[in-house]
Amino acid sequence: MEIDGYKERVVEERLESYLRAFGAVCVEGPKWCGKTWTARHAAKSEFLVADPAGNFHNRKLLELDLSAAFTGDAPHLIDEWQEFPELWDATRAFVDQAGKKGRFILTGSSTPNRKGVLHSGAGRIGSVRMHPMSLWESGHSGGQVSFAALCRNEFETGVIQGRKPALEEVAEWIVRGGWPGALGVPTADALEIPREYIRQVMENDIHRIDDVRRDVDKVGLLLRSLARNETTTAGIARLCDDISGVERRQIDSDTVSSYLGALKRLFVTENQLPFHANVRSSVRVRQAEKRHFCDPSIACAILKLTPERVIGDLEFMGLLFEALAVRDIRVYAERMGAGLYHYQDYSNREIDAVVELPDGDWAAIEVKLGLGAEDAAAASLISIRDAIATEPKGRPPKSLIVIVGMSGSAYRRKDGVIVCPLSALRP
Repeated sequence: MEIDGYKERVVEERLESYLRAFGAVCVEGPKWCGKTWTARHAAKSEFLVADPAGNFHNRKLLELDLSAAFTGDAPHLIDEWQEFPELWDATRAFVDQAGKKGRFILTGSSTPNRKGVLHSGAGRIGSVRMHPMSLWESGHSGGQVSFAALCRNEFETGVIQGRKPALEEVAEWIVRGGWPGALGVPTADALEIPREYIRQVMENDIHRIDDVRRDVDKVGLLLRSLARNETTTAGIARLCDDISGVERRQIDSDTVSSYLGALKRLFVTENQLPFHANVRSSVRVRQAEKRHFCDPSIACAILKLTPERVIGDLEFMGLLFEALAVRDIRVYAERMGAGLYHYQDYSNREIDAVVELPDGDWAAIEVKLGLGAEDAAAASLISIRDAIATEPKGRPPKSLIVIVGMSGSAYRRKDGVIVCPLSALRP
């Protein structure tokens, strides 16, 4: 469908590929990230479950006959299918009957309980994850450097020049987030979008996902703790201690675990899993996930941060910038079919982001807000690479990359490490 004002998204290529491979494709991810628009852009017809027209006529139709959702030219969009989880099994059945590829596109902003969903959809329904917009998608990256080329170590010798962003501009990227609804909106007004997002999560979504009434105050306690621990490997015990120490409130670990599960199913959080370069290695690798919201603007909204307040704490701004970079890296990596991880061992050696390519090669990436930190970041990457190379069957990274915020130049250092601004990246 033609949509006025639609901006192309990186996920479109993967969606088209999946439509050629599967009978149906489910586009999932956080609400307001643009799933419906992207799906409508690819679809030829649609059924909007949550359409308010006719006093929510479509919902009433589904209560009488689920097949009402499946009428239309292919690819046919069924938006917000999780409102009626039975639509998943029905989609599988219609795909089997049609015996054709690319019949349906489902979109959803939460993962419903498996109750009432009989089949996984394996082989019939492929799932594509969508995220808030990267800087490239929102038009804030010049796109001078291919992220795929960086990961394959194909960056040419020389300097690629772009525009150096100001510190205030980077702070605005962080607090505004990658929400399509924020495009063209003044920053002071754009901040209301992630704030409203969190309000709806707390007051509505976290209860509706499985019809379990959760304590709104405790949800708020956990969200604030997650915001304070953005881009860390804080475990459940640490989150409980943080809430006790900062909020002077008690919350038990089972409650935290349950609420974390709900936030994950709503795609509010999206953590980085740990990476091990060699499962037979003698090096003990920590197994903790690195915590992230789906967009750093959520942490800012929870903590009531403005661009000025972010700049006032440069150490925390560095963590938020890493979260911003990880959001973009995830978008670019998934386009290549690559996985995103982090590395941390018991010798306190860390890699901010690890991108594992489909062929098993991997890239090690450090993220630094200021350009002055590149020497230490490069030395750390080289040290870890050399240590892995000495391990039996060690698999060192193919590419070493430092992504920076306050720079306009991309180049390869004499030691082979590539330095690149986040604002110069494209997929």
